[in-house]
Amino acid sequence: MENRDLASAKCVPCHGGVPALGEAAVRELALQTPGWDVGVVPSRLSRTFGFKDFVEAMAFVNRVAAVAEEQGHHPDIEIHWNQVKLVLWTHSIGGLHENDFVVAARISRLL
Repeated sequence: MENRDLASAKCVPCHGGVPALGEAAVRELALQTPGWDVGVVPSRLSRTFGFKDFVEAMAFVNRVAAVAEEQGHHPDIEIHWNQVKLVLWTHSIGGLHENDFVVAARISRLL
């Protein structure tokens, strides 16, 4: 897998039938998305963001929603007063796809 600017890449439709990324590919892509955590079983990509208050957290969530809609790839979002936890994975394949890392990189660019 080549090292490229994931934040400039676009998600490609994934409707199942495609295998989830293997551990080597996940490790390589994880290096390109610093701050994001890959679970023990590389099937989820997550990150918790901290903010000054609820208003800032919600403003961030709205920007995340715009990125998700643009890419057609949506994270699970958990909102607390001044924290937002995002979890990415490709439901149709039951694991991680390059799309998850593209969206993670685009979200990181929002900060």
